[in-house]
Amino acid sequence: MLDKTYAPRDVEAKLYPEWENSGAFANDVQSNATPFTIMMPPPNVTGSLHMGHAFNMTLQDVLTRFNRRRGRDALWQPGTDHAGIATQMVVERELAKQGVKRQDLGRDGFLEKVWEWKAQSGGTITSQLRRLGATPNWARERFTMDEGLSRAVVKVFVQLHREGLIYRDKRLVNWDPKLRTSVSDLEVEQKETRGHLWHFRYPIEGEEGRYITVATTRPETMLGDAAVAVHPDDERYKDLVGKNAVLPLVGRRIPIVADEYSDPEKGSGAVKITPAHDFNDFEVGRRHNLPLINILDEEARLNDEVPEAYRGLDRYEARKRVVADLEALGLVEKIEDHVHAVPHGDRGGVPIEPYLTEQWYLKAEILAKPAIESVEQGKTVLLPKMAEGIFFEWMRNIQPWCISRQLWWGHQIPAWYGPDRKIFVEESEAEAKAAAENHYGEPVELTRETDVLDTWFSSALWPFSTLGWPDKTPELRRYYPGDVLVTGFDIIFFWVARMMMMGLHFMGEVPFRTVYFHSLVRDEKGQKMSKSKGNVIDPLELVDSYGTDALRMTLVSLAAGRDIKLGPQQVEGYRNFATKIWNAARFCEMNECRPVPGYDPAANKLTLNRWIVGEVAKAAEKAAAALEGFRFSEAASVLYQFTWNGFCDWYLEFAKPVFSGGDEAAKAETRATAAWALEQILHLFNPIMPFETEELWRHLADRGDATLMTQPWPEYPAGLVDSQAAAEMDWVIRLISAIRTIRSEMNVPPAAELTATLRDASAETQRRLDTHGALIRRLARLAAIDVSDAAPAKGAAQAVIDEATLVLPLAGIIDLDKERARLTKEIDRLAGEVEKVDRKLGNAQFLEKAPDEVVEEQRERRAEAEAARERLQQALARVFG
Repeated sequence: MLDKTYAPRDVEAKLYPEWENSGAFANDVQSNATPFTIMMPPPNVTGSLHMGHAFNMTLQDVLTRFNRRRGRDALWQPGTDHAGIATQMVVERELAKQGVKRQDLGRDGFLEKVWEWKAQSGGTITSQLRRLGATPNWARERFTMDEGLSRAVVKVFVQLHREGLIYRDKRLVNWDPKLRTSVSDLEVEQKETRGHLWHFRYPIEGEEGRYITVATTRPETMLGDAAVAVHPDDERYKDLVGKNAVLPLVGRRIPIVADEYSDPEKGSGAVKITPAHDFNDFEVGRRHNLPLINILDEEARLNDEVPEAYRGLDRYEARKRVVADLEALGLVEKIEDHVHAVPHGDRGGVPIEPYLTEQWYLKAEILAKPAIESVEQGKTVLLPKMAEGIFFEWMRNIQPWCISRQLWWGHQIPAWYGPDRKIFVEESEAEAKAAAENHYGEPVELTRETDVLDTWFSSALWPFSTLGWPDKTPELRRYYPGDVLVTGFDIIFFWVARMMMMGLHFMGEVPFRTVYFHSLVRDEKGQKMSKSKGNVIDPLELVDSYGTDALRMTLVSLAAGRDIKLGPQQVEGYRNFATKIWNAARFCEMNECRPVPGYDPAANKLTLNRWIVGEVAKAAEKAAAALEGFRFSEAASVLYQFTWNGFCDWYLEFAKPVFSGGDEAAKAETRATAAWALEQILHLFNPIMPFETEELWRHLADRGDATLMTQPWPEYPAGLVDSQAAAEMDWVIRLISAIRTIRSEMNVPPAAELTATLRDASAETQRRLDTHGALIRRLARLAAIDVSDAAPAKGAAQAVIDEATLVLPLAGIIDLDKERARLTKEIDRLAGEVEKVDRKLGNAQFLEKAPDEVVEEQRERRAEAEAARERLQQALARVFG
C-alpha cells in the first residue's frame, strides 16, 4: 500500500542514482534513431544553482526526456565554463586568507592552485543539477579548459589570425581598475548613483573675458580633453567653430569642433571631448582626428600626462582637487545635483573606466553576415519571434570584439613577440620559434603573450568543440548541428550570436536549428532578484520544502514568454498538486484499480469510461504538440487541468458509485480504466515531474528493472475519442457545475438540499437525466431534479444548459432581499476598484514614473476586479432579472 503522504526527499535520493547508474541518460552514436541534440549552456565552474539555472535546466530536461521517450537518440551535452575573472577572484580570495598573493606564486604556481580548487570545489553546480533531476549524458561532461577544447581554441585563434580577422589595436575598452583587466559589456552593471553635474567655463583663446561652458559628471577627465564640440546648427557657437579654447589647469589649446553628437537642448549645448576616456568621445575624436590623451594608469590613478600637481592621485581624489582648483580660478559656473547610471564591474565592484589600451580584436562584422543570413533564411529560428528584431539590431551594428583579458586564468593567447615586437601567432611555441627563425634568419628569443582570451571566445566554440572538433569524430558528424538551444535573452549577443558566427565559419552550418529564449525569473513582485535587495530565492531551499517536482512544475507552468514572477506560494500550490496525484493513486489502489494486461481502452462499454479514455487521448495530443512547439506552459496547463479536474475531480467521483455498486462487469471495466488512465497521466507528466511519476508507476505494477523514463511515449489508436460519450459527460459536468456556482454565489447553506427543474428539455436531455440523475443529485446536493414546463417561481435562480433552462427555487432557502443587497454592494465596490485603477493608468505621470512591473500589476488588478464584477452581475441577473 502506498504511504499516506508523498515524501519527495526520500524518493529523489533513491531514484536519481539509480537512473544515472543505469545509463539511461546516454546517447548512442551507433544508433539508427534520429538524433536529438541540445547543448547545455555551461554554467560557471564557480557557480551554484540559482533560479535562472533552475528554470533554464528544467526546460532543457523536459525537452530531453520528452524526445528521448519518443525514440530520438538524445544527447544533452553537459559541461562547465572556466569563467576567467570569476574563478581567478575566488582563488585569489582563498589565497588571501593565507596571506598569499598570486604574484607571490608566479603564473605557473597560481594556475596550479586554480586547478586544485577546481578539482575540489568546481563540481558544486553539477551536483546541484542532479538534485534538480537533470539528465544530461554526464559521461560526456566537458570543461572549457579541457585539453581537447583548449586545442580547438588555439586552432580557431590561429586560423582567424591568418585570415586577418584577429588583429591588435589600440582602442577604448571597459577597464576594471581593481582587477586590472578589460571586461566585456556583460560584466558591466549600470548602478544608479547620486552625484553632481559640474559646469566649467573654458576661456576662448584670444578673446579676453569670453568663455564656453561645458558640463561634466567627471571633472578629473578634463585634464585629458582634446576638444569642445558644438552642434553644427547651433547659432550660439557658429562663430567659435574652428577657434580654440584654452584648457584650464593645463594651458593646452583645444579646438572647438562642430559635431552632431552635441545636443543643443542639453545643458549649454557644448560638450567637452575626452577621446581616451569616453566611448562616445572616442568616436568624435576619430571623426575629427583628435589626439588620444590617456591620463590614467591601470589602477585609475593619474599618470604623467597631467600637470605635476595631480600625478599619482586616485581618480576621485583628483576630482576633488580639480574642482577646488577651478573654483579658485572662478571657472566653475554652477554645480547641480545629478543622478546618473555609473558602470561598475560586476566582479570587482568598482566603477569601470573607458580606458585606452592595446588589445586583441576580432572583426565580428565579417563573421556576423552569415549569421544574419541564416536567421533571415530560417536556417535558425529564434523563438519568440520578437527575438529576431533584437538579434538583427545588434548584429547589423556589431562592433569589433575585444577578445583579450589581462588575467592569468584562461586560454593564454598563442602569440609570441620577437625582439622588435613582431608578432608570431602559431599553435605551439616550437612552431612560433621556427617561424621567427625563418623571418630573422637565425634563432631568436621570443616572449609569450601574457593575455588570456575572453571566456566567451571558448564558449562560442561549445557546439562543436565538445563533440571533438577539430578531429572529425563520429559524434561531430552525428550530433552537429544541434536541434535546439535553450537560453536567456541576456546572452543573445554574448553567446548565442557568437556561437552562430563561429559555427558557420568553421563548420559551414548553423550550430542549432532553433533557439528558444526564455524570460527572466523575478520575485513575486516582479522585481529582479539580487542579493542587495534580499529577494533572492534559492531553488534548493524550495526543493527541500516542497520537492523537486513541485519546483519543476511551477517553472514549466510559468514559461509563457514573459518575465516570471515567482514566490514560494506558487511552488507550494504545485506541491499540493503532487499530493493530489498521490492521493488519486491511493484511492485507485484502495479500490483495487490495477493495470490489466491486454486492456483495450477502445473496448469499453460504459459511457463514463469511453469518455475518460478520450480525454486522455486529447490531453496527450495537445501536450505533445505544445512541447514540440516549445509552448511549455501550455503543455503543463493541459495536463494539469485534465489531471486535477477531468480525472481526479470528475472521473474518480463518477466512478465511486460504480466501485460500491453490484454490477461486477461495470466494476471490473472501471477499475481497469481508472488504472490505465492513471498510468497514462504518469507517462504524460513524466518529463515534467519525473520523480513522483516514476515512483507511482513502479508501484502500480511489478516493472522489474524497467524505468518509466525509458519507456516509449504513449501512442493511442485512432478513434479513441468518443464524441457522443464526451458530449454526454460534458453535459453532466456543466449541469453540476452550474448548480454548484449558483449555490456558492447565492450563499446557499452547504447542508441545504435544493429541488431543481429543467425547462424546455429535449428528449436527449431527458435521457441523460434518467441515466445520470442519481449521480447529479449526489454531487450537486439536490433533493430532486426533474423536467417540467411550469413557469419558475419568483426568486428562483436560472441558468441555460444547452437548449434547457435550469431552475433552482431559492425562496425560503436564503434571504433574497439580503442577498440582493450583498451582491449589489459588492458589485459597486468592484466598479469603484476598476474606476480607481483606470484613473491611475490614465495618469501620464504615473505611467512615466512607475516601474513596468507596477504598471502590469495594476492592469492585472483591474482585469481581476472587472471579471469578478461581471460574474456577480450575472449572478444577480440569474435570480433577480
